[in-house]
Amino acid sequence: MNHSETDQVSLELARRIAERMRWQPEVLDFARANLARWSQQNSSAPSLLHCYAEWQQILSRPVEEICTLLCSESDNAQRLRQNSPFAGVLSPTEVWEVKSRFRHAPATA
Repeated sequence: MNHSETDQVSLELARRIAERMRWQPEVLDFARANLARWSQQNSSAPSLLHCYAEWQQILSRPVEEICTLLCSESDNAQRLRQNSPFAGVLSPTEVWEVKSRFRHAPATA
C-alpha cells in the first residue's frame, strides 16, 4: 500500500473505532491502558512519550469530541492516527477486512 492508501485505511479504522466508542465508552479505558503500558515500555523515548501525553489529554475530552477528531481529515488528525492508542479495539478480522478493501480498490486518477 502506498502512503495515501495507508492514510485512508487509518481513517476508516478510526471511523469504526469512533462508532464503537459512541455505544461502548469503555473503549476509552482500553486506550488509556495502552498509553500507560506503552509509556512504561518506551520510557526512554521522549518523542513517543510526547505523543502519549498528547493522547492522554485528548482522551480527557468528551466522547463526541474525541470521535470528531478521530474522523477528521485534517493534517493534525492524520498525524495523531499514526500513534493511535486504540490499537487492539478492533478485531484482527475487522482490520484485515478494511485493509483488503483498500488494497483491492481500483486506482483513482
